[in-house]
Amino acid sequence: MIPERRPLTRLRLVPLRLAQFTLIQLACCAFPIAVFVGLAATALIWGRVPMPIARYDALLVYVLAVQLAFVALRLETWRELGVICAFHAVGLALEVFKVSVGSWSYPDAGVVRLGGVPVFSGFMYASVGSYICQAFRRFDLSVGGFRWLPVSLLAVAAYANFFTHHVLPDLRWIIALGFVVALWGSTVHFTVGGERYWMPTAQAFVLIGAVLWVAENAATYLGAWSYPDQQEGWHMVHVGKLGSWALLITLSFVLVAAVKAGEGTVYGDGAPRVSRARVPRRAAT
Repeated sequence: MIPERRPLTRLRLVPLRLAQFTLIQLACCAFPIAVFVGLAATALIWGRVPMPIARYDALLVYVLAVQLAFVALRLETWRELGVICAFHAVGLALEVFKVSVGSWSYPDAGVVRLGGVPVFSGFMYASVGSYICQAFRRFDLSVGGFRWLPVSLLAVAAYANFFTHHVLPDLRWIIALGFVVALWGSTVHFTVGGERYWMPTAQAFVLIGAVLWVAENAATYLGAWSYPDQQEGWHMVHVGKLGSWALLITLSFVLVAAVKAGEGTVYGDGAPRVSRARVPRRAAT
């Protein structure tokens, strides 16, 4: 068994491991990075140069091409693509509802819309699923102590709360507390630079939520969508959205984990990637 330790616990290796971790993360974020390249490029070109199609439609063509390229280049498996498409649909349904109640809007032109929402927007959610799929492979990720039933029910509840809190009490803090209880003792294990590390699963969700909040600020700055208070000019998204992303990421994780639970024979040593049993740890020397 490879000795394991918490991240950042061996000071002399911190700079090297952080550099290695960053490079792996960038590789995992290939799809999200591609989406942001498209957002930045279209923000610079559309409105300055006459184009044959609207910006959002061009983005849809672009992200479809990127997704097909990922599968053709075997950066994603067909099973992973199925999960990513599922989260695309889940995200698009949320977008349609939120736009209908005025939570945010899509200001640019685009013909291919569903309920006023450009279809390309679902790929921004799909990119989150893509990141998680890549992280499982590139970090040799495994999750122990994962209580499937309560975590799955809480993930569905968190998603439903994005709809119901408009007419019923907002339960996000109760759901968040439920996650703390359900994930108590669950750990994520990953490899960087040939060494094995671990952290609490709940902590991983919060960290991903923080990154997504930063990405949301970048996306709104590039005009992907805008909140009502950004109509007169861009400013940072309220930090409270970080918690919303941390909750939403749980549904994406459960969808991906449902595939990865049985893929140990494909990636790694043959053990399930996600299991209810706790992953044994050996203290680092």
